Amino acid sequence: MSDNRRGSSEVATPNMMARAYNGPGVDREGGSVLGMQRRRLLLGFTEVLSEDGLENTSVGRVCKRAGVSRRTFYDLFDDREACFLAVLDSAVERLSQRVLPVYEREGRWRERIRSALAVLLDFFDEESALARVCVVEAFKAGPAVMEHRRRLLETLTAAVDAGRGEAKAGVDPPPLTAQSTVGGIVSVIYARMLEGDTRPLSELLNPVMSMIVHPYLGPAAARRELKNSAPTSKNAGGGRTVTQAPDPFRDLPIRITFRTARVLAAIDARPGASNRQVGDTAGIPDQGQISKLLGRLLDYGLVENDSQGHAKGEPNAWRLTGRGQAIQHAIEMPAA
Repeated sequence: MSDNRRGSSEVATPNMMARAYNGPGVDREGGSVLGMQRRRLLLGFTEVLSEDGLENTSVGRVCKRAGVSRRTFYDLFDDREACFLAVLDSAVERLSQRVLPVYEREGRWRERIRSALAVLLDFFDEESALARVCVVEAFKAGPAVMEHRRRLLETLTAAVDAGRGEAKAGVDPPPLTAQSTVGGIVSVIYARMLEGDTRPLSELLNPVMSMIVHPYLGPAAARRELKNSAPTSKNAGGGRTVTQAPDPFRDLPIRITFRTARVLAAIDARPGASNRQVGDTAGIPDQGQISKLLGRLLDYGLVENDSQGHAKGEPNAWRLTGRGQAIQHAIEMPAA
């Protein structure tokens, strides 16, 4: 699954590369900026893969979508499959943060499974591109991705098989019951995505729950699940189309450098700050440099000046625009 490496004029120091996976920690060699570029590549990979399929997803296309050089891609990932694995890791982490709290709370197995399944289906509706990558495109990937997928399905299978603890006396489902149930659920979701079915997946909550509880709690419980109240999913009903938040870096005409990131962080920390205050907070004492940089950010719609139109000579008062805030939050860089 690898592409030939081709460098670019962009320079990334060894220290930047070494810190690429260290989260939001920041230092003056720019580790946070490389981390931001990594997130852009993961988003770009997800979009290209979901739109065009694995066979048409190349490192070059991903880099173009993300606005990141091929050299930076290979500073962060060994090859295309490594990027795919990182996308899956990110998806599992985000999904776990939503699902685990509802699954691990007190309550009966059926109630916890239903709550967790509702959250999972909602997540797939909200993140349709990511859902397609995980459910459809992962089938086409190499051994490492397939192994990753296998471990995830094992976790889901174990959660379903926990229903044995609530099974009626004398009911002992075969050993492969949970595995076949999870496989059937995945097949249903896979088929919907492959056919381009636009109905929200949250509509599957009742029938899927019926599939899950039937072998453990019996046909009466399965029928009750089918007749359960309509899913409370925010994506169900009303024909509302779920849209993903736009990538704040898409078509951005400037490159976010470490210095630019520090200025955005400074303004985020001190809304209404003057040029001098922004420069002091960002560690850029040269007022000519900070004025020039602020002017560029203003031109590109990342900051706004509250003092414009006021009396001449009044200090500037800088604030982040909505797009500037989105980029700053993605960078996660402290002001000092």
